[in-house]
Parts: sequence; C-alpha cells; structure tokens
Amino acid sequence: MKLRRILVLTVLAATACKPVFNAGGFGSTDALYAAAMKEYEAKHWENAVHAFERLTTELSPRDPRIATAYLYLARSQERRGDHLLAAKSYSRVYELMPQDTLADDALFASGMAYQKMWRKPVLDAEYGQNAVTQFQTLESLYATSPLIPRADAQLAKLDEWFAIKDFETGYHYLKRKAYDSAIIYFKDVIRLHPNAKKTRDAYIRLHEAYKAINYKDDARDLCDAARKAYPNDRDIARSCGPAPPAAAAASQ
Repeated sequence: MKLRRILVLTVLAATACKPVFNAGGFGSTDALYAAAMKEYEAKHWENAVHAFERLTTELSPRDPRIATAYLYLARSQERRGDHLLAAKSYSRVYELMPQDTLADDALFASGMAYQKMWRKPVLDAEYGQNAVTQFQTLESLYATSPLIPRADAQLAKLDEWFAIKDFETGYHYLKRKAYDSAIIYFKDVIRLHPNAKKTRDAYIRLHEAYKAINYKDDARDLCDAARKAYPNDRDIARSCGPAPPAAAAASQ
C-alpha cells in the first residue's frame, strides 16, 4: 500500500513539473509551426488546436503553410471531437485558397465531418445537407480531383438517407390516416431520390394512400410508372395488379 502511494505521488509530481503548452510563447512562426506539428504527431490535440489556431492568425495569407495550418487545425479539432468546428476549418482552405493543392482534400474532409454529425436518417438533416453541399462543391470546382469517386459514393449514401427520412415521415402519416401529408412525402421520395432503394417502397405506400382516399386516376398513373421503373418486381405487381392489356402491349 505504501509503495503504491509513493508511485502515485511520483506520477503527480512529474505531471506538475511538466510545463503547460503556451502557443504564444514562441519567438517566430517557424518555431510555432514546428511545435504545432510536434504536438499533432504526439496526439496532444488540445495543444495542437491552440498552436494551429495561432498560426492561422500569424501567418501571412501568402505564406504557403497557411493552407496546411488550417488543414491540421481542422484535423486536430476533429480528433478532439469537435466535428462542427473541424468542418468549418476545413472549409476555410478552399474559401481562402481555392487554387491550393489541398483545397479538394479539405472540401472532402469538410463534407465527411458534416456527415458524421448526421448520425441517423430520422434525425434533423441539416448537417446531411451541409455535407451534400460540400461534396457537390468539390465536384463542381475540382472535376479532375482523384477524390471525385469517393465524393460520388458519399452523395449516393446521403441520397439513401434522405430517401429513408422522407419515407419514414410519409409512413408515419400513413399509419395515422393523414393521407394528404403521406402522399406529399412519398411523392418527394420518388421525385427527389429515384435511384434510392427506398423508392420502390414509396411507390407501394403511395399507391396504398391513393386507394385509401379513392384517387383512382392517380393510382392508375402511379402504377403505370411503378411497373415501368420496376418491371419484374413482385411487390409492385401485387400492389398494382397486372398491367392493362394496352399498357402490357406497349411495353413489349
């Protein structure tokens, strides 16, 4: 017991003797930059954040290290768990230095940081929409970037989530027989997310809503579109029934 107490006191003493990191205690930006990188490599995220934050204010806008300073500031913030601050810091790279070679990397990282904050499709989609904006900006401004395929993949994933969110909202209204509201959301899934996996289900549930309020013409037109979009789908066939002879002949 006595030995354990001595060890604890020794650790506490060593910790107390360790100097507190002071980002303002360096005589030049070169020394601060080196210290910031050292803190980052040591995974001292709090110290790295303070150092890179100071660098972003002290480095000249024309200094080639300014983009790197913002990038590593964002990475440090992200590893500290501040995804929103990180997303904004990543954005500063392409906002201030759109021609920098790190601009596309920063845009992609910004989109990923926003995406991480939209944890489930049923939650508020603001961060998801922010992520879409960042990925689309990347594809618009940096069409030759090697990150384009990865941005495409993330946009497809987000599209699925948006489709799920609208579908679940529509289904919520359908179960409560609020058919007009349900119809709005199911139609949005079909119109805005035609390639999402949940879109097939939206056709089926929309048809169910039309039938419940006796919208026969809308139901017929919907089924024509559903059969065209999913010609061999059993659930669509079960919901809509067989195609009329004229429509079946036209599709052959």
